[in-house]
Amino acid sequence: MAIEIERKFIVTNDSYKALAFSSDRIAQGYICREGGNSARVRVRGDKGFLTIKGPSLDGGLSRFEWEKEIPVAEALELLKLCHGCIIDKIRHLVKCGNHTFEVDEFFGDNEGLVVAEVELNDACEEFEKPDFIGREVTGDKRYYNSRLTRFPFKSW
Repeated sequence: MAIEIERKFIVTNDSYKALAFSSDRIAQGYICREGGNSARVRVRGDKGFLTIKGPSLDGGLSRFEWEKEIPVAEALELLKLCHGCIIDKIRHLVKCGNHTFEVDEFFGDNEGLVVAEVELNDACEEFEKPDFIGREVTGDKRYYNSRLTRFPFKSW
Protein backbone atom coordinates (compact mmCIF):
# COMPACT_ATOMS: atom_id res chain seq x y z
CA MET A 1 0.00 0.00 0.00
CA ALA A 2 1.39 3.44 -0.98
CA ILE A 3 1.06 6.15 1.63
CA GLU A 4 1.48 9.74 0.50
CA ILE A 5 2.89 12.11 3.13
CA GLU A 6 2.74 15.77 2.17
CA ARG A 7 2.47 19.25 3.60
CA LYS A 8 0.63 22.09 1.88
CA PHE A 9 1.25 25.86 2.02
CA ILE A 10 -0.15 29.10 0.65
CA VAL A 11 2.21 30.71 -1.87
CA THR A 12 2.92 34.37 -1.07
CA ASN A 13 4.66 35.61 -4.25
CA ASP A 14 5.38 34.50 -7.81
CA SER A 15 9.15 33.96 -7.46
CA TYR A 16 8.46 30.22 -7.96
CA LYS A 17 7.93 30.86 -11.69
CA ALA A 18 11.56 31.82 -12.29
CA LEU A 19 12.75 28.88 -10.13
CA ALA A 20 10.60 26.21 -11.80
CA PHE A 21 12.44 23.51 -13.75
CA SER A 22 9.18 22.14 -15.19
CA SER A 23 5.63 23.42 -15.71
CA ASP A 24 2.62 21.44 -17.00
CA ARG A 25 -1.02 22.35 -17.54
CA ILE A 26 -3.34 19.97 -15.67
CA ALA A 27 -7.06 19.29 -16.00
CA GLN A 28 -8.52 17.06 -13.32
CA GLY A 29 -11.88 16.02 -12.01
CA TYR A 30 -13.44 13.60 -9.56
CA ILE A 31 -15.59 10.68 -10.67
CA CYS A 32 -16.61 9.95 -7.09
CA ARG A 33 -15.97 11.14 -3.54
CA GLU A 34 -17.36 9.32 -0.56
CA GLY A 35 -16.28 8.80 3.04
CA GLY A 36 -12.94 10.49 2.43
CA ASN A 37 -12.18 8.26 -0.56
CA SER A 38 -11.91 9.69 -4.06
CA ALA A 39 -11.40 8.56 -7.64
CA ARG A 40 -9.65 11.24 -9.70
CA VAL A 41 -8.95 11.49 -13.40
CA ARG A 42 -6.19 13.81 -14.62
CA VAL A 43 -4.72 14.97 -17.90
CA ARG A 44 -1.20 16.33 -17.45
CA GLY A 45 0.40 17.44 -20.67
CA ASP A 46 0.01 14.52 -23.08
CA LYS A 47 -0.58 11.87 -20.40
CA GLY A 48 -3.65 10.61 -18.57
CA PHE A 49 -3.89 9.27 -15.03
CA LEU A 50 -6.45 7.56 -12.83
CA THR A 51 -5.86 7.99 -9.09
CA ILE A 52 -7.60 6.47 -6.08
CA LYS A 53 -7.05 8.16 -2.72
CA GLY A 54 -8.12 7.07 0.74
CA PRO A 55 -9.22 9.29 3.62
CA SER A 56 -6.71 11.69 5.15
CA LEU A 57 -4.80 10.49 8.20
CA ASP A 58 -2.75 12.40 10.78
CA GLY A 59 -4.80 15.59 10.41
CA GLY A 60 -4.40 15.61 6.63
CA LEU A 61 -0.68 14.83 6.58
CA SER A 62 -0.89 11.37 4.99
CA ARG A 63 -3.24 9.17 3.00
CA PHE A 64 -3.34 6.07 0.83
CA GLU A 65 -2.75 6.81 -2.87
CA TRP A 66 -2.76 4.56 -5.93
CA GLU A 67 -2.13 5.96 -9.41
CA LYS A 68 -2.09 4.39 -12.87
CA GLU A 69 -1.20 6.00 -16.18
CA ILE A 70 -3.97 5.61 -18.78
CA PRO A 71 -4.22 6.71 -22.42
CA VAL A 72 -4.91 10.46 -22.64
CA ALA A 73 -7.94 9.83 -24.90
CA GLU A 74 -9.51 7.69 -22.16
CA ALA A 75 -8.73 10.31 -19.50
CA LEU A 76 -10.43 12.99 -21.63
CA GLU A 77 -13.53 10.80 -21.91
CA LEU A 78 -13.52 10.11 -18.16
CA LEU A 79 -13.35 13.87 -17.42
CA LYS A 80 -16.86 14.07 -18.92
CA LEU A 81 -18.13 11.85 -16.08
CA CYS A 82 -16.75 14.06 -13.31
CA HIS A 83 -18.89 15.86 -10.73
CA GLY A 84 -18.45 19.59 -10.06
CA CYS A 85 -16.11 21.86 -11.95
CA ILE A 86 -12.94 20.60 -13.61
CA ILE A 87 -9.77 21.83 -11.93
CA ASP A 88 -7.60 23.84 -14.33
CA LYS A 89 -4.09 24.57 -13.10
CA ILE A 90 -0.44 24.79 -14.00
CA ARG A 91 1.87 22.74 -11.84
CA HIS A 92 5.34 24.22 -11.46
CA LEU A 93 8.11 22.01 -10.01
CA VAL A 94 10.66 23.85 -7.87
CA LYS A 95 13.71 22.21 -6.30
CA CYS A 96 14.64 23.46 -2.83
CA GLY A 97 17.31 21.64 -0.85
CA ASN A 98 16.63 17.89 -1.04
CA HIS A 99 12.94 18.30 -1.94
CA THR A 100 10.81 19.30 -4.90
CA PHE A 101 7.85 21.58 -4.28
CA GLU A 102 4.80 21.24 -6.51
CA VAL A 103 3.35 24.72 -6.92
CA ASP A 104 -0.21 24.74 -8.29
CA GLU A 105 -1.40 27.96 -9.92
CA PHE A 106 -5.18 27.67 -10.41
CA PHE A 107 -7.38 29.13 -13.15
CA GLY A 108 -11.10 29.22 -13.92
CA ASP A 109 -13.30 29.05 -10.84
CA ASN A 110 -10.20 28.81 -8.62
CA GLU A 111 -8.26 31.69 -10.20
CA GLY A 112 -6.08 33.56 -7.70
CA LEU A 113 -5.32 30.50 -5.58
CA VAL A 114 -1.70 29.33 -5.53
CA VAL A 115 -0.58 26.53 -3.20
CA ALA A 116 2.60 24.50 -2.83
CA GLU A 117 2.99 20.92 -1.63
CA VAL A 118 6.06 19.01 -0.61
CA GLU A 119 6.09 15.22 -0.37
CA LEU A 120 8.00 13.70 2.52
CA ASN A 121 9.30 10.23 3.37
CA ASP A 122 8.36 10.64 7.03
CA ALA A 123 5.90 12.90 8.83
CA CYS A 124 8.71 14.32 10.97
CA GLU A 125 11.13 14.89 8.08
CA GLU A 126 12.67 18.33 8.03
CA PHE A 127 12.86 20.33 4.81
CA GLU A 128 14.07 23.69 3.59
CA LYS A 129 11.31 26.18 2.72
CA PRO A 130 11.70 28.45 -0.29
CA ASP A 131 10.94 32.16 0.22
CA PHE A 132 7.57 31.95 -1.56
CA ILE A 133 6.14 29.63 1.12
CA GLY A 134 3.59 31.18 3.45
CA ARG A 135 1.05 29.85 5.92
CA GLU A 136 0.67 26.08 6.23
CA VAL A 137 -2.75 24.73 5.24
CA THR A 138 -2.07 20.99 5.59
CA GLY A 139 -5.33 19.34 6.65
CA ASP A 140 -7.48 22.39 5.79
CA LYS A 141 -10.12 20.73 3.63
CA ARG A 142 -10.92 23.97 1.78
CA TYR A 143 -7.63 23.51 -0.10
CA TYR A 144 -8.23 19.90 -1.16
CA ASN A 145 -8.60 19.73 -4.93
CA SER A 146 -11.65 17.48 -4.55
CA ARG A 147 -13.33 20.18 -2.45
CA LEU A 148 -12.35 22.95 -4.86
CA THR A 149 -14.47 21.24 -7.53
CA ARG A 150 -17.58 21.77 -5.35
CA PHE A 151 -16.62 24.92 -3.44
CA PRO A 152 -14.29 26.86 -5.75
CA PHE A 153 -12.00 29.60 -4.49
CA LYS A 154 -14.09 32.32 -6.21
CA SER A 155 -17.00 31.50 -3.83
CA TRP A 156 -15.02 31.93 -0.58
